[in-house]
Amino acid sequence: MDFIPYRHKVQYYETDGMRVVHHSNYIRFMEEARCDMLEQHGYSYARLEALGLSIPVLSVSCEYKHMSRFGETLVIGVAVTELTPTRMTVQYEIRDDATGDLRATGETKHCFLSAAGRPISLSRSMPEVFQYFTHLLKAPDAAE
Repeated sequence: MDFIPYRHKVQYYETDGMRVVHHSNYIRFMEEARCDMLEQHGYSYARLEALGLSIPVLSVSCEYKHMSRFGETLVIGVAVTELTPTRMTVQYEIRDDATGDLRATGETKHCFLSAAGRPISLSRSMPEVFQYFTHLLKAPDAAE
């Protein structure tokens, strides 16, 4: 499923004394991009929560390749790379918009919970939502 890549202009408050993006902000950028991807396809977190679904983060990792600085615009690519009825893995690629230089890569792992906070099988509990996520799944041969 195609979507418009998320763009984030680095703000001054996201940097340290050297105007370099603080490492913790890359995790925020990944979350912004993931939320944007879902919104573009009509399944915002607000809509999913209204349906009684939570998708908490179980783990997050980020590998920093090169510094980003105040004023730059970053493009964050997002891909669902693994999906089961109970879990999902999302990968991220953060690049400088002007040069295309790779700044960071990352991954988040998620599970699916009911409104009561209990693990669910999304394919059984909400088959239409599970079908939506299967459309987001990146084909293995499409990996770079």
